[in-house]
Amino acid sequence: MTNKQLHIAVFGAHCGDAEITAGATVRKYTKAGHAATIVHLTAGEKGNVKMPPEKYRAQRIKEAEAAANILGAKCIVLDYKDGELPLTEEVKLSICDLMRKIKPDIVITHWKGSFHRDHRNCYELVMEGTFYAALPGIKRELPAHQLTALYYAENWEDPFHYKPDLWIDVSEVYDEWIEALKCHALFRGEVARFDYMRYYTGLTAMRGAEVGFARAQTFSLPPISRKRGLRFFPINEPVLIF
Repeated sequence: MTNKQLHIAVFGAHCGDAEITAGATVRKYTKAGHAATIVHLTAGEKGNVKMPPEKYRAQRIKEAEAAANILGAKCIVLDYKDGELPLTEEVKLSICDLMRKIKPDIVITHWKGSFHRDHRNCYELVMEGTFYAALPGIKRELPAHQLTALYYAENWEDPFHYKPDLWIDVSEVYDEWIEALKCHALFRGEVARFDYMRYYTGLTAMRGAEVGFARAQTFSLPPISRKRGLRFFPINEPVLIF
């Protein structure tokens, strides 16, 4: 871990996406003295058949703010509609503007291989928005900002061709992560039939077991970032031979 204070930003398509896929990692960073921002492109307000979207939106924003508070992060909820997240130049430029405003060093978002339209669009919007943000030739109100790294979080709705490259040990912040997730009615089992809590707690246990941690969250690198130029094979990385 660097001594420099970093800013980690997680962009999710709906309130809850960022918290459940990367919230433990966010808490690990904030607990180590780094800054974090969770950005929700929509509130996910259409996911409750028992409540009108306007009312559920207000509830979801409160839940997201409460969860972010536990994780030590700032919370931003944009005004796009759940299920209708537009993939347009206007939105890409708005993401560019937000990147230049909050200046993250590390960005995490959805992987592109999703069966959810909003998730796929979020992937594209964040990728293009970060690209625009880094270009001085894209003239906006604020100057250009270059990220250090972009990662994709593991999400059960984004499974197609997802390949984990990094396993982050979140054992020490696991309980705080669970506390944050319980701010969401969705994760308490009060809204959806899918058992999010069971799935993701089991996932952290499985991913941790793969690398010798009690709990872990995994992240994927952009394909171009997987290329590594080495003079010799690394001697400090264990390689299984069986």
